[in-house]
Amino acid sequence: MEILIEEFYKTDIYLEKFHYRKVFLEEPIYNSDATNKNKTIISAKSYQINGITQSGKTKLIKNYLLSLKKSSYLYIDCSDVRIHIEELNRTLANFCNENKIEVLALDNYSMEIEFVNVSQLIISSQTHLDIDFLESLWLYPLDYEEFLAYEHKYDSSALNHFFKLGGFPSMHKIHSDERSLYIQKALRYALEETEFDIICFCAKMMSQKISPFTIYERLKSSRKISKDKLYKSYENLVEKKYIHVLEKVDYPKATKKLYLCDISLKTALTIDKHFGRLFENMIYLELLKSNRACYYDEGIDFYLPDTEEIVLCMPFTDERALFKKIEQIEAFIFSYHVKKITAVTMNHEGRVSHPLSRVEMIPFDLWALGD
Repeated sequence: MEILIEEFYKTDIYLEKFHYRKVFLEEPIYNSDATNKNKTIISAKSYQINGITQSGKTKLIKNYLLSLKKSSYLYIDCSDVRIHIEELNRTLANFCNENKIEVLALDNYSMEIEFVNVSQLIISSQTHLDIDFLESLWLYPLDYEEFLAYEHKYDSSALNHFFKLGGFPSMHKIHSDERSLYIQKALRYALEETEFDIICFCAKMMSQKISPFTIYERLKSSRKISKDKLYKSYENLVEKKYIHVLEKVDYPKATKKLYLCDISLKTALTIDKHFGRLFENMIYLELLKSNRACYYDEGIDFYLPDTEEIVLCMPFTDERALFKKIEQIEAFIFSYHVKKITAVTMNHEGRVSHPLSRVEMIPFDLWALGD
């Protein structure tokens, strides 16, 4: 195992191109009086980076390590089949001490691997681990603003490109005829069989109200599966943020609406087409990354209580259709003292008068970049 660790240590990290993300690792603090050759870390945060497969965790780690002195860090991809965990645990601490390793990065971390004493520890995992001394960073797939960094130019084609590719950074390098299979293979590798079956079904039910029991009833007719196993797998998918659930306002026990971690899964996992649900899922993901409390109600796509705002997903609306929609939800507007109503559209922009609320139609690209 020492030979393998030595190989990891000496191998140069390769990163083709890195586009900066909104999530980042803070640079360490070095002793200020030392020469560049002898400087050492005196303070640095240790991190766990959580996120679904293909969200960019490895690139984030490698980009950070490449900013450090080569001899000061050790990068290990824990999914390497050559690693024997017991042997690694016996030799890793001594290797780090002998080679004065300051930063240890354990990508695709396994809980059986024991931590060693270094100035900075960085791990990545799909699941959040309850470890006090590690600062947790959640890395989601690209939002629209991050996606634009991958585009050669920003024009009217960018949004259509986003619909086709979604938020997985790797999609920009995959040919169009291979994208669906690429996502399928990535999910099969990252998920257990039951979890994969659930997420395939959820792709058909994107942006709809659905319960775990309904999923069980639908899946048990085509495959052998226990309710306990399905419920546990469903909870795992929610915990790892492959699927997201949205509560009904003031009714936490009501059936929740279900959204996928990325809109590309709709095309990759099902032949069902429904642009409106895809558009709604895309808007939900933008709201999710803004860290604002969010709920749904009958006729209300998203209600944001902190700002007393309603967000409606109406890709092809106009002033007349929006006015009718507002009439239908008038009771909710009065009951919850809604001050702002935003109808997110594909390309229509305008305003509708209302006695209590400011009502606007905003194209998605302007809305997503507005905050």
